[in-house]
Amino acid sequence: MRSRAAGAHPYCVTWYGAARPGTRTERGPQSGTSGGAVHNLDELGLVLAEAAVKAIGAVGGYAGGVYLRSKASNLLRLAVLVGLPGELMRPWWRMHVNRPFPVAECHRRSQPIHLADGEEAMQRFPQLMAGLPFPFGSLYAPVTCGDDRFGVLVALRPATPGQPVGEADRRRITDAGLRLGADLGELQDTGTPVLWEWEPVVVHAPDAQTPGTAVRPVRIGRFDWDLGSGSLTADEELCAILGIDSPGFTGTIDALAESVVPEDAYQLWAMAREAARHERPVVRRIRLHHLEGPPLLVELAGRPAHQPSGTAACRITGSLIDLGSGMIAGEAGDRLPDGLFALDRACRITYVNRVAEKLIGTNRHDLVGRVLWEAVPWLDSPAYADYYRAALLSHSAVEFQAGRGQDDWFTLTLFPGHQGVTGTVVAAERPDYTPGSVSHPGAGIGTFASPADRASALYRPVALAIALTEAVTARQVSAVVTEELLPAFGGRQLAIYVLHERHLYLAWETGFPAGFLEPFDGVGLDARIPGVETLTTGRPIFFESMDTLAAAYPGLAIDASVGARAFLPLIASGRPVGSCILGFDHPRGFAPEERTVLTALAGLIAQALERARRYDSESALARGLQDALLPHRLPVIRNVETAGRYLPGTQGMDVGGDWYDVIETDRGLALVIGDVQGHGVSAAAIMGQLRSAVRAFALAGREPDEVMSGTNRLLIDLDPAQFATCCYVRLDPATGAAQAVRAGHPQPLLRRPGGRTEVLDLPGGIVLGVDPEEAYPVSELTLEPGAVLALYTDGLIEEAGTDIDAGIERLRSTLSRVSGITIADTADRLIREARHATDRPDDIALLLTARWTGREAGRTLADPGGS
Repeated sequence: MRSRAAGAHPYCVTWYGAARPGTRTERGPQSGTSGGAVHNLDELGLVLAEAAVKAIGAVGGYAGGVYLRSKASNLLRLAVLVGLPGELMRPWWRMHVNRPFPVAECHRRSQPIHLADGEEAMQRFPQLMAGLPFPFGSLYAPVTCGDDRFGVLVALRPATPGQPVGEADRRRITDAGLRLGADLGELQDTGTPVLWEWEPVVVHAPDAQTPGTAVRPVRIGRFDWDLGSGSLTADEELCAILGIDSPGFTGTIDALAESVVPEDAYQLWAMAREAARHERPVVRRIRLHHLEGPPLLVELAGRPAHQPSGTAACRITGSLIDLGSGMIAGEAGDRLPDGLFALDRACRITYVNRVAEKLIGTNRHDLVGRVLWEAVPWLDSPAYADYYRAALLSHSAVEFQAGRGQDDWFTLTLFPGHQGVTGTVVAAERPDYTPGSVSHPGAGIGTFASPADRASALYRPVALAIALTEAVTARQVSAVVTEELLPAFGGRQLAIYVLHERHLYLAWETGFPAGFLEPFDGVGLDARIPGVETLTTGRPIFFESMDTLAAAYPGLAIDASVGARAFLPLIASGRPVGSCILGFDHPRGFAPEERTVLTALAGLIAQALERARRYDSESALARGLQDALLPHRLPVIRNVETAGRYLPGTQGMDVGGDWYDVIETDRGLALVIGDVQGHGVSAAAIMGQLRSAVRAFALAGREPDEVMSGTNRLLIDLDPAQFATCCYVRLDPATGAAQAVRAGHPQPLLRRPGGRTEVLDLPGGIVLGVDPEEAYPVSELTLEPGAVLALYTDGLIEEAGTDIDAGIERLRSTLSRVSGITIADTADRLIREARHATDRPDDIALLLTARWTGREAGRTLADPGGS
């Protein structure tokens, strides 16, 4: 990647949600997208936007984007979105790396993912399809450079049922990810942080067609652009296309950029970069603001100006061509008896015929160029968001009914294509079922009685149910409800209370004023408040406004909001668990289908909380058991220094069966590390018994192979179905002579005094718990003064999607590079690197042993002499 020519101005885009870098924007799911603050996008944004647009085009896609890592190690953020409205995709702006979505798995495993259609996606990623139940294909490529994992490149394209993604497209998306990774690696090397902390930049795909509504001839303007100074010379015709008087043109590239639709402005600098880099003409299509109608589609052509031989191009000359428009499209559309309109892929209205103008009730000049649901408020409802997404993602026709007030109803049909959507609108009879939440704009989600609407309502509890199966703790359950339930129903506040000894205690809250819920924490079941009564009666309670809530409960403290409230009982298998409160910013009705779905979801939440409560109890017991069994203090021995560390996994039960120990015996110092299969109380209990057995055998003076054989037979007697690995080393502190024995455990590492570190090749027997007659060979080794022996469990070297040998090599390399720090600091460093991994299914135990010539305080490892 070559950097932009010196002095060239970064391109301008609209930061979605009007948020500049470093700021936080609080906006609802129905907020508008126009009028956002303009921010100069830097080199990082330019590289991301250009790579996404090229990759999508290379695989025949119509939309996509780039997810980039953030400061939070477990979170990816959507940095660039191409070909889709940003607001519709808001639920997917953030992606936790441990979620069961293709973006997260692609990033975790650094492997591409190719999904030909919805059926394949449902088999592999049901939670993705629960939220986006539409037939579309998708390709995902990791964006990496060496060991750096920057993010994921995504391309969406039409589904190909029964036909897998072709090898050529697989190669194209993979190559695009590698090229982007290389470019980002170069940016990082120059000091640019490759992180994304803001809302996504929405970029319009190139070559989008924008129908016009007025008659214009073809016009051609000329320009000369100095990349070094940013000055731009334009002729009168170009100024006329821009709608600027020639004397009023400021003569800078910024003046031209201000006339370009923000999502297309990046193509100015993309054209300049490509022309300068390849020294050839480049043609791009962009759209210009137009005061008299929709944006103008124009063609931008540029070529590098001739420079002295050997000098990099610093000037671009070219033309701006207004493609014009004829009368045919406008007249033909106005002759139709039905309302006709067109949208681009950002759902901006690009054309409206006179019938649609009349039915919608708004002048076409006030419609064209605006996002559909911003220009037509009665179409601004989450009830319709799925229809818009279905049209844009599946490329299948979508039909639905919408109401403007109680009496005016219309049937809208969306016919999507690669570059946008054509729609029809016709007057319709009022449906038999008309929930107020749909007929009143912004009143929340609503559903009709049609099969399509019922399916749309169904996938929300499916998505929540799938997510709840992965939630283990009560906090995880609450987080899932916040992420999945609130966005689905347009909620803003959530509170979950759990029942304990006939009192309700606040377990989770979000969105309420600070301190507002504190008076209700710990209330008894005799209190007359809706959160208690919904649990004691087992019936959900819905209030369409705060006025109705205040009337039902006089004297109840109510916050200043004017929205609606839903109180849901959390009951699992007939047992009361707690209550859930959903808050909404505006008054809203609750359709019968909504009440049914919310009640069903409350049952799922209660089951998950009950399961989490049992997990928390067992986890606390397991943690206490393991804490009691692991050594709190290691013995202090002349000539030897030891350091042990333990780190629980991040998935499932918090504790496992890993342990380490240092035992003083009459025949030397015994160094032990082991790993019992599984997690939880059972694994911790077995670990404790094995640790006690090893100590007993060692203190009895048994030889290392006898210690291992005796422990093996004991495990078989305790639980024939349980397995464990172990490594046992007996060390003479005075001479450094050691005897080691292994039972299926990872090979130890030995760091020589000069820093050279090697993986020992010790013969060993099979894991403990399999064969009572198994023999365990003994190996001889020596720890010289200044040497370090590292014993560890496999959680330290395992990483999803990578070979275990790569993990061992990574650990060996890290240990070899350590210098000038103590053994304790070395252990902390090795564990700290493992802690950065967000997806650790296993726990970690580590035991380091250093031998010195004498017991001196503050001994540090020598500088590496080689690795």
